[in-house]
Amino acid sequence: MPSTTTAAPQAIQLHRPVASRPVRGAWSVQAIQALLDKPLMDLLFEAQTVHRDHWPKRDIELATLLSVKTGGCPENCGYCPQAAEFDTGVKAEKLMAVDEVLRAAQAAKDAGATRFCMGAAWRAPKDRDIEKVSELIGAVKGLGLQTCATLGMLEWHQAQALKDAGLDYYNHNLDTAPEYYTDVVSTRAYQDRLDTLQHVRSAGISVCCGGIVGMGEAPVHRAGLIAQLANLDPYPESVPINSLVRVPGTPLADSDPIDPLDFVRMIAVARITMPRARVRLSAGRQQLGEAVQALCFLAGANSIFYGDKLLVTGNPDVEADVQLLGKLGLLATRHGSASLKTHATALT
Repeated sequence: MPSTTTAAPQAIQLHRPVASRPVRGAWSVQAIQALLDKPLMDLLFEAQTVHRDHWPKRDIELATLLSVKTGGCPENCGYCPQAAEFDTGVKAEKLMAVDEVLRAAQAAKDAGATRFCMGAAWRAPKDRDIEKVSELIGAVKGLGLQTCATLGMLEWHQAQALKDAGLDYYNHNLDTAPEYYTDVVSTRAYQDRLDTLQHVRSAGISVCCGGIVGMGEAPVHRAGLIAQLANLDPYPESVPINSLVRVPGTPLADSDPIDPLDFVRMIAVARITMPRARVRLSAGRQQLGEAVQALCFLAGANSIFYGDKLLVTGNPDVEADVQLLGKLGLLATRHGSASLKTHATALT
C-alpha cells in the first residue's frame, strides 16, 4: 500500500454535551430529550416542517447493502451475528470476488438502487485488504452507482486510499450513547469510532453514521446518541437509524423491542437536529410494517436500505418497497440513468 506524506489528522475528542444550546448550534442531551418527550403530533409537525424546508421533492434514496466478507469478526458487539465468539450459525467467508460483487451491484442498480454499500466483517482491515476493496470500489463505481463501504476501524492512510479508489461514503456507526457503549461492546473504545470518522473526513469521504435502538438502553441514551451525531462537525451526510434485529445466540437477543412510536420519535429528532442529512430506515424495518414506516417518512426519513437482506439479516423485498412508496406518493432518487427514471416513474 503506497504511503502518503500528508500529516495525520488530529483525533476527534469525545463530545460532552453542554447544558444548553449555544449560538454555534450544539445540541445538549437535555434539549434532545425535550424533543423526544414532545406530544407526538407536535413532534411530527415540527419534523415534517424541517423536512419540507430542506427536502421538498419527496424523494427517497434507495441504497443496497451487500456483505462482501461475512463472519469471523473478532469484535464482541452484542447485537452482531457476525462476531466469531457468538454461536449464531453465521459461517466465516472470504472476501467476494470482483465479478460476484459486480453482478450484485448491477442487480441492485437494475432494481432502482442508486447507492451500493459493501460491508466486511473486520475489526480493522489490513492494508492488503484495502487494496482488494479498492478494486471492488472501482468496479462498482464504473456502473454509475454511488459507493459506500463499512470495513471497521481505519487508519488515516487507509481512508485516503479508499478515497483515491473512488469511495463516496464510509459507514461507521456510533451505535449508542458513550455512557451505554461498554454495555454493548468491550473490544474497542468509543474514541476509536470517533477517530475513524475523523480519518474518513480528512480524506474527503462523506460520512454515513448512525446507531441502534432497542438494545436495552434508557431514553437518555437515545438522546445521547442523537447528541453525539448532531454535534459532529459537520454532522453526517447519511444517518442510518437501526432497530435491533434480535438474533438468537447474540447477547442482546432477549432485549425488549423498542416501542414503534418511540422509533418514529428517533427519526423525527434526527431530522430536526440534522436537517440536511439523509435519514435512513435501516435494520429492523421488516418488523415495522407499512403504517409505522409511513410515520417514519412523515417524520423525515428519506432513505431506505433496499433489497431482501442487510448483511445477514432480513429486509423487506423490493416489490413490497415499490408498492409502499407508490401508495405514499414518494419517489425514488434519480441520478440521470434511464433505468432509474423508469423505476421512479413506475412508483407514481
